Amino acid sequence: MAVAQLGERSSAGERWRAWARRLKREVYTLALAYRDPRVLWYARVVIVCVVAYALSPIDLIPDAIPVLGYLDDLIPRPLGVALAIRLLPPNVLAEHRATAERRLDEGQGFGRIAATIIVALRLALAGFGALLAWRWWRWATASARTRRLARSLRPLRRAPRPA
Repeated sequence: MAVAQLGERSSAGERWRAWARRLKREVYTLALAYRDPRVLWYARVVIVCVVAYALSPIDLIPDAIPVLGYLDDLIPRPLGVALAIRLLPPNVLAEHRATAERRLDEGQGFGRIAATIIVALRLALAGFGALLAWRWWRWATASARTRRLARSLRPLRRAPRPA
């Protein structure tokens, strides 16, 4: 009985590995399809977000949190890939799936594509953060100046009027 359970575990492990390889191939397919001019702009936006999230080492929920950390890897990534695949035209998807399969079999991987997407996304987020910080600083200094001006004008408003 122990041998049968061990065999079942190895087949389950093989299924997980096959699922992970299939997910990797689909993410690579999306990365290749992004550059195709037949893909619509909103599909490209979804593809960039999905590929960047799939390749990013940063999770929404850290893996250190016992169950939720792994659910973060098991649910949003496959759902994002499925959404992006639904947005692609079938002929484009079939063409890029074949290209991804061939390239992954040859040993070529994400390489520069993944690095470019991740770096671009992080630079965009850093730029957006810098813009928000600059706008907050301008608001904070302007409101501080306004408060100082209002405090300096209070004595003038409270002065008694001559009769």
